[in-house]
Amino acid sequence: MKTAPRSKTNPIWSRTVHVWRYPTPTEQFIELVSVNPAGLFENVMSQKPLPENLHIDTLAVRAALDRSQYGENSEAMFLTSGYVQPDAETAARRFAGEEEGYTYARLGNPTVASMELRLAALEGAEACIATSTGMSAILLMCLGLLKSGDHVICSHSLFGSTIKLIGGEFAKFGVQTSFVSQTNVAEWQAAIQPNTRLLFAETPTNPLTEVCDIRALADVAHASNALLVVDNCFATPVLQRPIAMGADLIVHSGTKYLDGQGRVMAGALCGTRALIEDVFGPVMRSAGMTLSPFNAWVILKGLETLSIRMKAQSEQALALAQWLEAQPQVARVYYPGLKSHPQHALAMAQQSGMGGAVLSFEVKGSSPEQGRENAFKVMNATQMVSLCTNLGDVKTLVAHPASTSHGRLTEAQRQQAGIQQSLIRVAVGLEHLDDLKADLARGLAAL
Repeated sequence: MKTAPRSKTNPIWSRTVHVWRYPTPTEQFIELVSVNPAGLFENVMSQKPLPENLHIDTLAVRAALDRSQYGENSEAMFLTSGYVQPDAETAARRFAGEEEGYTYARLGNPTVASMELRLAALEGAEACIATSTGMSAILLMCLGLLKSGDHVICSHSLFGSTIKLIGGEFAKFGVQTSFVSQTNVAEWQAAIQPNTRLLFAETPTNPLTEVCDIRALADVAHASNALLVVDNCFATPVLQRPIAMGADLIVHSGTKYLDGQGRVMAGALCGTRALIEDVFGPVMRSAGMTLSPFNAWVILKGLETLSIRMKAQSEQALALAQWLEAQPQVARVYYPGLKSHPQHALAMAQQSGMGGAVLSFEVKGSSPEQGRENAFKVMNATQMVSLCTNLGDVKTLVAHPASTSHGRLTEAQRQQAGIQQSLIRVAVGLEHLDDLKADLARGLAAL
């Protein structure tokens, strides 16, 4: 029978000085664990369950594991690589999966579990598994779902490293990949083969912000007994929830908007409990692309402000995109919130009426070489924005995709993806809009 730890009204006998005294906090902790081995991770306080049907803004703040016996209001950070077991028999049962309990940090951690629970709640998913980076989440997905002889369909417009991983590295192991237009559903349908295992899309894409029809692709996938995987990094669950539109699995790079301040790296997969626990869990246990508790805690804190950041940065991005369209040095602006965007109506329907916080634009130039030179001139002449290949920060970041994020692709692959040497990507932050315009105007004036 479980009992509560001694309080200060219950003194104990001291064997060292032979007097009655009150137990120290350490002794209270030892007794708690001895009578309740899971006590460190179990809420022994009276904690009310969260009501159902909470809004996403509330889930971002409240969804987490129960508080510990100490009643902390901010989620605790458990920095440990291992967990003390009460006895050998319990350890054996826990390592065999016969009894719940933490055993080793590669296999589970309370802080990481809180982050997983919160992100799953935001996405409307049954479960989530966190990873060390966004790319390790995609690696985990591939290791869990694919084998030699399987076929994958991807968009030409995927992030460069994703193209290299799925289309290059996994080709070594006999996985076939077909690349199709992001926006043409007929091409996805035509690419289906008897051995097609999954369709993979990111929407909006990096860096041209192309938008795919999630519901239509889900229908294509499910008609062939394949899975639809959606990278939701750019939109986040604040703007769109792909599972509600038919997607089977969601990929996240927590490094971006989930953190929100460019501090740590993280990744995640969200989906059904069967996929997360039975398919990806065993791979994680062996491969160990584990998220650190510290990084998980930072993501937890970032999620609390995700909604207000995404809405504010999307508003900023729209205003900046409209301003860029009017600049004579700019050839074209890519942003889903603009009426000139080819998938504007679809984006507004899927993304809660917002375009997101990333835009790209091409500067004018008579040749690819001139376009690259002009893009570099614009970036080098700015004084406030950061030249940085990350995105999702509260600081505005600019990058040249052709030489950075997509630099490892061949020129033919870049052209197929529509990425020109004259293209500049802007991940819009929270600086004052007038200051952002002034800094980009400073850059454009260099042309």
